[in-house]
Amino acid sequence: MAKESSFDVVSTVDMQEVDNAFQQAKKEISQRYDLKDSGAEISLDKSGGTITVAAPADFVASQVIDVIGSKLIKRGIDLTAVKWGDVQAASGGSVRRTATIVDGIDKETAGKINKDIKAQKLKCKVAIEGDKLRVSSPSRDTLQEVIAFLKGQDYGQPLQYVNYR
Repeated sequence: MAKESSFDVVSTVDMQEVDNAFQQAKKEISQRYDLKDSGAEISLDKSGGTITVAAPADFVASQVIDVIGSKLIKRGIDLTAVKWGDVQAASGGSVRRTATIVDGIDKETAGKINKDIKAQKLKCKVAIEGDKLRVSSPSRDTLQEVIAFLKGQDYGQPLQYVNYR
């Protein structure tokens, strides 16, 4: 048995599930009575990880966003993984909102997680490796404590714990 155990902290989103939720939301918007002929449109850029909502009014845009949110939740995607931007005015008095889908842990958040783990004074090492963190310790119990601690924190994005060995 290895003398040191470890796990990775990552933040990933299954883009296929996002696409499925997008398709369901698009279908509901085309069929729902209050949104059918409103002129609201949604688009998904899978490679860029963005969702764009164009609507004739801010109220309609917020209703479309609610529909997208409900479909994402049904597909098992945490809404903290979707960061909605501010309302932008578009042509003809319409509005546009763009959301980015968070994929990976940025340097600021990784540093904050690292600092919080070190503040717990547990016997473990934390290494930032690109857009993920690797936590290692000789004791598996310590790693379980770190996971339990991180699950209780809010870093503004969903975290997953993978490669536990």
